[in-house]
Amino acid sequence: MKGINASPGIAIGKVFLLKKEKLEVSNKKISKDEVEAQVKKLNDAIEESKKDLDRLREKTIKELGEEEAQIFTAHAMLLDDVEYMGAVRNKIKDELVNAGQALAETTKFFFDIFSAMDDEYMKARSADVKDVGDRVLRKVLGIKSADLSDLDPNTVIVAEDLTPSDTAQMDKAHVVGFATNVGGRTSHTAIMARSLEIPAVLGLGNITEEVKDTYNIIIDGIDGDVIINPSKEDIDKYNAKKESYQKEQEELAKLIDLPSETKDGHKVEIVSNIGTPNDIEGANKYGAEGIGLYRTEFLYMNASEMPDEETQFEAYKTVLEGMDNKPVIIRTLDIGGDKKLDYLPLEEEMNPFLGFRAIRLCLKNEEMFKTQLRAILRAGAFGNAHIMFPMISNIKEVRKAKALVEECKAELKAQGKEYDENIKIGIMVEIPSAAVTADIIAKEVDFFSIGTNDLCQYTLAVDRMNQNISYLYDPFNPAILRLVKMVIDASHINNNFTGMCGEMAGDPKAVLLLLGLGLDEFSMSAQSMLQAKKIIRNTEYSKAKELAEKALKAESSDEVKELIDQYINA
Repeated sequence: MKGINASPGIAIGKVFLLKKEKLEVSNKKISKDEVEAQVKKLNDAIEESKKDLDRLREKTIKELGEEEAQIFTAHAMLLDDVEYMGAVRNKIKDELVNAGQALAETTKFFFDIFSAMDDEYMKARSADVKDVGDRVLRKVLGIKSADLSDLDPNTVIVAEDLTPSDTAQMDKAHVVGFATNVGGRTSHTAIMARSLEIPAVLGLGNITEEVKDTYNIIIDGIDGDVIINPSKEDIDKYNAKKESYQKEQEELAKLIDLPSETKDGHKVEIVSNIGTPNDIEGANKYGAEGIGLYRTEFLYMNASEMPDEETQFEAYKTVLEGMDNKPVIIRTLDIGGDKKLDYLPLEEEMNPFLGFRAIRLCLKNEEMFKTQLRAILRAGAFGNAHIMFPMISNIKEVRKAKALVEECKAELKAQGKEYDENIKIGIMVEIPSAAVTADIIAKEVDFFSIGTNDLCQYTLAVDRMNQNISYLYDPFNPAILRLVKMVIDASHINNNFTGMCGEMAGDPKAVLLLLGLGLDEFSMSAQSMLQAKKIIRNTEYSKAKELAEKALKAESSDEVKELIDQYINA
């Protein structure tokens, strides 16, 4: 079976088929006299669920650390969420439905909202809503959870999906692989599998119907393959592949402290993308030379109200100190589109991705924006912070944002607070107009960071989540390569640097090409960094430039990819 290679590695083991009892609720109406009892039933279930989450959080902290335990803090916050649990209580009172039905219907409502979002991270959060809702519903219905705490050695868990609760309580010493019907690379199951370094293949569709307990199974998390009841030849083949992969990882680990430098002495930086301060542990583990993208929106999205200056200052300071004076590019609030805040109501838009979001939203909400800018400036006194503005489309936006930075500096100076007077300022290049006018904008900033995900989407007029046209979404399209080259050249003329924080930067096939185009900084997930470093250290810059020159003259992305393959196989 073919699925999504969500966590690399090879696992050979026995199936443990995780079956969950169907949570069926009654649609029987209640009387007004029963409302109080049903609300109490819900509240008791919520309180029991909170105790469960506290236990799971403590267990996860001991076994995996604070970072992985954060998911249960977020789940506990959902239990207190007025919009969510408040809506369940109101449904019981207003519609006279029982606690189970009210909870099931409200959970489905929020699950559907998250599932429909285009942003992969937000789409993946639908699983968190369902996990929390199902936990409380089981309490309401009096159903016990599946027990994963005592498993046989060499167990491969096969399930519809794995929730944070499942992975927290499972016997990790004996689990060697995951395979699920649903899920993608940004789902909780994928994130946890990578943290545990357990091979995982997700999105298999119906694997739960194809296997039984104790079936033999092979999980190939490198290529996304699953082999059910393999032959001896299959087992021998994958044992060899497993051994080869382990040796490769050992070799990559030797590169952690070595510079990202080509054979002929051209240096670049390989840095990490992060979403929370907890992510710096992984960045440092794999030898990040800095942070190329700190997505600050998660600080806002995980809060029930607008985070104040002190809260933000502490978060940014933690990251800067954790990176030990290495550069940290902090992207200012990138909210809007499909990323929304309950406490910041926005009007519905026909085209939210082309609408009131990111820098546009911040420039219209100056006090909110300045709160963040002051926090970054103050944190800059404790490390090497850079400010990056997202969704820039023209020079006027850059100048207005920079003017607000100067206002914040003046305010901090008047208050006698320490801050970074010489903080570097840059923009994300994700709108074609910014790429085309990069020569103008380069005079106003210190750096560019190319966001290829949106740059491709906007340049090629392709909704990358639309399966009917997804084949058109291609970062190797010559139009994209020419825009990337245009941006890099404009920055170099002005003695600035250009990085890339989109998915393309971590694509092994793209690394050589981007190196040849003159990219200075490659920002990617922590686990991708050593592979990129290996590629760079094994090539010559002069040859990579030759490859890039040919690619810029290519007529199609197929021709570009063929050129890369020819170079690799030469």
